[in-house]
Amino acid sequence: MGSYMKEFSDVKAKNSSEEALQRWRKACWLVKNRKRRFRFTANLSKRFEVREIQKSNQEKLRVAVLVSQAALSFIQGISYTVPEEVKKAGYEICADELGTIVEGHNVRKLKVHGGVEGISEKLSTSITKGVDITEESLNRRREVYGINKFTESPAKGFWLFVWEALQDTTLMILAVCALVSLMVGIATEGWPKGAHDGLGIVASILLVVFVTATSDYKQSLQFKDLDKEKKKITVQVTRNGYRQKISIFDLLSGDIVHLGLGDQVPADGLFVSGYSLLINESSLTGESEPVNVSSENPFLLSGTKVQDGSCKMLVTTVGMRTQWGKLMATLCEGGDDETPLQVKLNGVATIIGKIGLFFAVITFAVLVQGHFSKKMNENSSWSWSGDDAREMLEYFAIAVTIVVVAVPEGLPLAVTLSLAFAMKKMMNDKALVRHLAACETMGSATTICSDKTGTLTTNHMTVVKACICGKIKEVSSSMKSSAFCSDIPDSVVKMVQKSIFNNTGGDIVVAKDGKFEILGTPTEAALLEFGRFIGGDFQSERQATKLVKVEPFNSEKKRMGVVLEIPGAGFQAHCKGASEIILAACDKTLNLDGEVVLLDERMVNHFTDTIEQFANEALRTLCLAYKDLEGEFSAETPIPFEGYTLIGIVGIKDPVRPGVKESVAICRSAGVVVRMVTGDNINTAKAIARECGILTDGGIAIEGPEFRMKSDEELQKLIPNLQVMARSSPMDKHTLVRHLRTTFGEVVAVTGDGTNDAPALHEADIGLAMGISGTEVAKESADVIILDDNFSTIVTVAKWGRSVYVNIQKFVQFQLTVNVVALIVNFSSACLTGSAPLTAVQLLWVNMIMDTLGALALATEPPTDDLMKRSPVGRKGNFISNVMWRNIMGQSIYQFVVIWYLQTSGNAVFHLYGDESELIRNTIIFNSFVFCQVFNEISSRDMEKINVFKGILDNYVFVCVLSCTAIFQVIIIEFLGAFANTHPLTWQQWSASIWIGFLGMPIAAAVKMIPVGSR
Repeated sequence: MGSYMKEFSDVKAKNSSEEALQRWRKACWLVKNRKRRFRFTANLSKRFEVREIQKSNQEKLRVAVLVSQAALSFIQGISYTVPEEVKKAGYEICADELGTIVEGHNVRKLKVHGGVEGISEKLSTSITKGVDITEESLNRRREVYGINKFTESPAKGFWLFVWEALQDTTLMILAVCALVSLMVGIATEGWPKGAHDGLGIVASILLVVFVTATSDYKQSLQFKDLDKEKKKITVQVTRNGYRQKISIFDLLSGDIVHLGLGDQVPADGLFVSGYSLLINESSLTGESEPVNVSSENPFLLSGTKVQDGSCKMLVTTVGMRTQWGKLMATLCEGGDDETPLQVKLNGVATIIGKIGLFFAVITFAVLVQGHFSKKMNENSSWSWSGDDAREMLEYFAIAVTIVVVAVPEGLPLAVTLSLAFAMKKMMNDKALVRHLAACETMGSATTICSDKTGTLTTNHMTVVKACICGKIKEVSSSMKSSAFCSDIPDSVVKMVQKSIFNNTGGDIVVAKDGKFEILGTPTEAALLEFGRFIGGDFQSERQATKLVKVEPFNSEKKRMGVVLEIPGAGFQAHCKGASEIILAACDKTLNLDGEVVLLDERMVNHFTDTIEQFANEALRTLCLAYKDLEGEFSAETPIPFEGYTLIGIVGIKDPVRPGVKESVAICRSAGVVVRMVTGDNINTAKAIARECGILTDGGIAIEGPEFRMKSDEELQKLIPNLQVMARSSPMDKHTLVRHLRTTFGEVVAVTGDGTNDAPALHEADIGLAMGISGTEVAKESADVIILDDNFSTIVTVAKWGRSVYVNIQKFVQFQLTVNVVALIVNFSSACLTGSAPLTAVQLLWVNMIMDTLGALALATEPPTDDLMKRSPVGRKGNFISNVMWRNIMGQSIYQFVVIWYLQTSGNAVFHLYGDESELIRNTIIFNSFVFCQVFNEISSRDMEKINVFKGILDNYVFVCVLSCTAIFQVIIIEFLGAFANTHPLTWQQWSASIWIGFLGMPIAAAVKMIPVGSR
């Protein structure tokens, strides 16, 4: 079996090759219903289409650039006529013309229309104030230029799922059997008596089809809701003169959009203004080399990512008029990769299906041979009646139904059912699962590498301490600005304000209600708030100087720099970032008189001690510095990073989130190691890590530069005890994750929020992006988005992951037990007695109990706290464990012994005599078998604990399924005997059947006491 399952073991949780995905599909040849079995798998042909579109886009862009460059000298002679309907709407350019300019990178057409300013005028928008939106103008703009949504395939209706459920090959064969049975029965016995058998099979098929379709339809609705959540992206725009956040779906042509590092370009547009803008177009063209976008090359394409810098863009083309819209319309049909568990269970289903097919053929052959022997004994081998034909048809139907029961089509589908249920519930717990496999893999996680800022801490930052002119001062909301600045020279205060307000990635804007609103990262917001606290005016500071160059903050450099042109005073560079890095670039500072003085050793030690003191108080420290530049400065020149004058050091408080310490303790008890990986100062990181319970007495804290200097042998000794990595770069995080996965075989979950975290998120088994502070690039690389940026939510995701894994194990254990018993009972009975005790209709009902209803009951159990008290499965755990085999074997042996005893001695035990004795005995066997499954379903709620009733009433789905099964069983036995080949039972016979089923529970409890290995 191990060698056969190899075909189904190559699929990984992430980044599986298309060859591996193709291989398992080919190996999975015994499938009853291909449409249903492969519904939640990747559409490989659509993915091929996407790659072809990307290649086509790459070629189009290359040609467009060459053509536009060659045609620059032929601007004269180009004319454009505005369509009448566009003129009537109040605009001077149509959507198609805008599309040819941006998508075709057509510089000459752009010049003809007056450049970016000309286009904005023709779109009736202002580059500074944005579009002026009223209800009427909104509708008018949408009519002319369209909406920013791409065409999606319509949602499947319920009847389409009914049609797909009817595509089951075995059900089709049974339907043909039912039709022939009807014809033969009516011809020999007349209506309605001769139609009972055929109608019974038809009714059973319809019941199976409608229950299956209902379950599948509900699953599809859940996935549809989750898909909508995945596509929710907000962007910052200027509309009606003020900045606001809107959904990308509400964007209009003419909108002014503000883009920063890691953002996705939400529509086609033109660059208005910005700094150091690098755009990654790989998602659209497949080309990984970033493109520099500026006023010379102002074209921005929808779906591309901001790799560096920031800008303001004018939206020109939206929705399906963009290449990204057309690409997404195809990409959304590509589907999500199948999960490893889905593939493995497809393998199990195929193996069991082959065994079932073999048993079905043998059973049919034995039954037919028995019938021939009987005819020969009666000397009527050449005399065939309608009854004989119906008998042969019944044998064939039983053989086909054995295949129906034997091929556990529900195994892989139970995975998607459980995942859909878990993903929906996790949304309520503030976790959005982007990839199905992540939900499954998270249950096996052995290590979590977490960011500090915003994940372990609240991300609500405030400046609480500052060291200016060598003096340490506390900052509090109750303090007045004048009191704080009383002993600081005005010139120094002005320099602090200039540095904060100009060297920032944030902004202070007037909101709709007229109040000031601070935009930007929490760190930027804290600094801007501090700048306002010491009496600064953001707008007047920005207007007093001209920004010449901006080098945005990134995790590699750990600093941000700008160059200002000060009227009449030349150029000045300002820098801020990691304290020790900025301090090392300074050789001067400002004293208490506001004078620039050289930094001597004593002062360097004082500032180093101050940084350490702030860090030991769990404060995030930043240094501000400036440098006067001599002569002219060009925007193409890199900003120098030496000879700076230190302005001051600020200490920013970011409190630990409530509940984090408890969540870390839960992880530890669950066998999951939590490591902190942060870009902060090592002392700040250690202080926070101790407060969270991450850093323990034997744990190691190390800085990124030291970590990356270690050899592989040293890392092998270091990593097991590594608990904190400070001043780390994204590549340090990537290296740590790679070593944990490959060298130590850990299942690693990693959190990330920045663009540079994408490689680590991609490398990890589970990438967790932050929903609030995370960039679109990080979110796209992640498998799960933590919507509230809270570490406690990550623990909830781990709990749900374990719940999914265990729930599917419970269902597999339950279904394999029914498979084994149903196969052996019908096969052995056919071989030894010449008849099968369970008819086709009865087997179809049993199939529905174990397949759709069983999955609904067991695969939707909510998680319990006990799940986080056991060790993780890890990378090498067997899905079908020894515990499961023990339970399957114990329960199967009990059920088979009981059913076989009833088959051989049932007449004597229940005193059954006369013509109907065999029918009553087979009804008791059928009834006992069904109640064995009902009680086994309860026993399967926990594979190891004896108390299986704990929390049973909390799962209303389980109670509903069990109740419906029992009620319908009564109806089948008492009222549908003519169709289901059953006979009404006495209360004693009912009691005996239920008692036989119930006896399986103490048997299951006793079996659970048998010790077996955990694997």
